Amino acid sequence: MKKVCFVCLGNICRSPMAEFVMKDLVSSENLLIESRATSNWEHGNPIHHGTQGIFKKHHIAYDYQKSSQQISYQDFRDFDVIIGMDRNNVADLKEMSRGRFDEKIFLFVDGGVPDPWFTGDFDATYELVKRGCEQWLARLRNS
Repeated sequence: MKKVCFVCLGNICRSPMAEFVMKDLVSSENLLIESRATSNWEHGNPIHHGTQGIFKKHHIAYDYQKSSQQISYQDFRDFDVIIGMDRNNVADLKEMSRGRFDEKIFLFVDGGVPDPWFTGDFDATYELVKRGCEQWLARLRNS
């Protein structure tokens, strides 16, 4: 089983969006999909209402009880693929990895996904996340 983790700054907008969009796309693949934060700023907070709105709009099932969780050393060990939602997330992940797990760390899509916490555009984020998840699913199936 491949273990995949999507990571953004707070784990309330982009990475949980990617987590549940990917879970929605996956049929019978042998994948474990989760999400985390690089920071502890939102630790314990629920998925942002804007992301929840996207899930409802597009009929994507999600865990109402999910709350923000910061990536841990154990996560670096356990996940096979760790995907940062933007370049800053990737840089933070590599700094946290200290070279031990860098081969597992990837950028979600070229150019990254702008944070809707700042842009306010959850629809544009969803479009990027959906396309990126489709690309990642194809990549994971071929690896």
